[in-house]
Amino acid sequence: MEILNVFVAGVASFMFGAIWYSVLAKPWVAVSGVAVDPDTGKPANASNPKPYVIGVIAAILVAGMMRHIFSGSGVDTVWEGAVSGLGIGAFLASPWLATNYGFAGRPMRLILIDGGYATFGCAIIGIVLTLF
Repeated sequence: MEILNVFVAGVASFMFGAIWYSVLAKPWVAVSGVAVDPDTGKPANASNPKPYVIGVIAAILVAGMMRHIFSGSGVDTVWEGAVSGLGIGAFLASPWLATNYGFAGRPMRLILIDGGYATFGCAIIGIVLTLF
């Protein structure tokens, strides 16, 4: 049953990312530097399934590691899952992104958008992992 829990948590985080980046699409495109279709203004690779496949697999991998951490740490309530997920996102994932983006000279706004997804996406994983 744990594998199903991990899968659902990863997919939930990925779905949150779809909403997050839909809401923040224009500022993200403006600061990310991705190539856009001149007619639609959407990323040129929007119809390519590769980034989506990589994204959902990555979210499931994060969920699997978080389940392992939660199990060893005794995190078993929704509140503990949410707080622990926020902590993992805010104090592990986002600083790593910030370091990479800082050395690459990426804009602070991009760090905030992508770091926000990492933080809240991990919180969602934490919540789902502790729901069942």
